[in-house]
Amino acid sequence: MKRQGLWAGIALIVLVLGVGGYGWFQQQLGSGGSGNGNGLTGGPIELPSTRGDFSLAELEEDQLAVVFFGYTYCPDVCPMTLAVVRQALAELDEAGRERVVPLMISVDPERDTLERLAEYTGYFGDDFIGATGSEAQLEELAERYGVIWRRVETPESAMGYTIDHSSSLYLVDREGTILRRVLYSPAPHALVSALDETL
Repeated sequence: MKRQGLWAGIALIVLVLGVGGYGWFQQQLGSGGSGNGNGLTGGPIELPSTRGDFSLAELEEDQLAVVFFGYTYCPDVCPMTLAVVRQALAELDEAGRERVVPLMISVDPERDTLERLAEYTGYFGDDFIGATGSEAQLEELAERYGVIWRRVETPESAMGYTIDHSSSLYLVDREGTILRRVLYSPAPHALVSALDETL
């Protein structure tokens, strides 16, 4: 009985340290918390996309984009985040859904062609748009939105490399103003709340 209690205590410590470590890692990657993106420039997004040339300026006055930076070979955070966006959209009424444009920007232009992005985003819904650009375009855009990523070589893997990246969601209007920044979560509650407050 004492041994079971000891193992339960150790498991709790590991869990707390793990969650704390993950939170620190997200802070280092610039994810921050939910907020209005103070300190970030934001600004125009104009990239080749799965719907032709994408520009925030083409949004309607009452629309906003939910912007996420990731890549299609991402094993966990990216598919989880896009699933969260899908769940959050499902909680809006039809009028609300029509005002939200979900946009995934790939930071892996070497592998993520527009064809691959179209297939990938299609798994999450017909409204999802995939976009990417040159390294120079992505670096300039990431700097304005406070996004950090780095390529990690994995020679022992068939993939060759992975990409560590920050994982916030950005609620952005047609001028590129960051209305809200939402920290990564495996549940849709924070995003639903941000959308309710912004729409």
